[in-house]
Amino acid sequence: MTGRFYVTTPIYYVNGAPHIGHAYTSVAADVMARFHRLAGDEVFFLTGTDEHGQKVEQAAQAAGIDPKVFVDRVSADFRNMADAMAISYDDFIRTTEPRHITGAQALWQKVAESGAIYLGAYEGWYALRDECFYGEDELIDGPEGKKVAPTGAPVDWVKEPSYFFKLSAFQDKLLELYESHPEFLGPNSTKREIVSFVKQGLRDLSISRTSFKWGIPVPGDEAHVMYVWFDALANYLSALDYPNPDAPRAAFWPANLHLVGKDIARFHAIYWPAFLMAADIEVPKKIFANGWWTIEGQKMSKSLGNVVDPRDLAKEFGVDAVRFFLLREVPFGGDSDLSRKSLITRNNVELANDLGNLCQRTLSLVARNCDGIIPERRVLTESDTHLLGQVSVLPELMAAQLERCALTDALEDVWKVIRAGNAYIDHQAPWALRKTDVERMKDVLRVLLDALRGIATVLQPFMPQSMDRMLTQLGVEDGERTFAALETLIPAGRKLPAPQGIFPRYVEPTEEPS
Repeated sequence: MTGRFYVTTPIYYVNGAPHIGHAYTSVAADVMARFHRLAGDEVFFLTGTDEHGQKVEQAAQAAGIDPKVFVDRVSADFRNMADAMAISYDDFIRTTEPRHITGAQALWQKVAESGAIYLGAYEGWYALRDECFYGEDELIDGPEGKKVAPTGAPVDWVKEPSYFFKLSAFQDKLLELYESHPEFLGPNSTKREIVSFVKQGLRDLSISRTSFKWGIPVPGDEAHVMYVWFDALANYLSALDYPNPDAPRAAFWPANLHLVGKDIARFHAIYWPAFLMAADIEVPKKIFANGWWTIEGQKMSKSLGNVVDPRDLAKEFGVDAVRFFLLREVPFGGDSDLSRKSLITRNNVELANDLGNLCQRTLSLVARNCDGIIPERRVLTESDTHLLGQVSVLPELMAAQLERCALTDALEDVWKVIRAGNAYIDHQAPWALRKTDVERMKDVLRVLLDALRGIATVLQPFMPQSMDRMLTQLGVEDGERTFAALETLIPAGRKLPAPQGIFPRYVEPTEEPS
């Protein structure tokens, strides 16, 4: 019996177009999903779009179209971005779908039955941009002496009838969760912020609105629509056909990993487990918040005109080069900067030179000196065994890194072996052995082919298209590309296709003289 693994991205809010930050979280989740599939686990990978709320209603009005037409258009754009970035999602959920509305209303009723929801009136500061209420003590000084949210978003004083969730009653339970399950929330910087926030005291949370209509009606009181975060967070259950306990997907709960941007960590690490506790539903196993991206050192913003569409980068550099850069540049969980120079350097040094060159040299030597046929695996020397040993532990090593969401560290583990492979080929010099010891030359080339197979296998989650091409060139058939398959050698005598470069060097186009 294999294990089950349920991983999610946040559902992306449709008041704007997809950008590099959305792609970052999606690629990270995709790596997790693909890795677990290769390990033999049964995987459910969810992404999608969050389509309700006042902000969406206003964006649709500004565009002069019906909200449903507006969200259909933007949701399709997010799905297109996921497809363009080779995101292997199993389901793409939309909060306007009937199945989600059913699930969200069922969750509301379950929470209400526990006594954790009551009707009152809300009066306080509301930031439309964040879809979040803030206390007076949380506001900071903004432009022109006006108070703004801690995120910098403008706030308005709102007064209206509202249902409330008894969040204050869950303060001690949440602190106990963070304490007894240290792996529940990461990275440590986010965890410290969340714990500090909860320790300061939690207020009950307004979870319905009456001032607009674009949302899920509250069961039994349709004058109210659900607060967009109660609605949105329920997607992780509604995608599993909640509240049907007999649905095949129900077995995937609790989620193994919610990947989120750090700006929405509070909603996932405080509100979500509290809602679930109230509903007597098991909480997810892990929530991990990734950092933000700046562009050439500047904050990404529409006003600066520096919002990067990942699809544009993928067209220019290739999908896999962009995926690699996103997870290689800065330790996952920290803030990152998208620099064109850094992207080109990563591509040329680590992909084209380190990995691409090692593969090309090996395959060219096999084509030239072995008629393109995989040689036998014979007697191994100590240096052969050392390199192959480094390769053999990669799946286990990377699994441990991914368990703690250290995706960048997992890539570094692979690159250590790639660098060792380059040192091995330089030291063994099979091109020289061709003149002095043909059998040893074949042994060296076989070791290199086996090492490259292992490297390409473990890199499939990060660069699926490039590694598919590399494994094909190495003579590895479709059924031989899992971690378990690495225990069986590729048979000698298999004919390899003519070698072709996998990672071309990127050269900046020069302007034509006018």
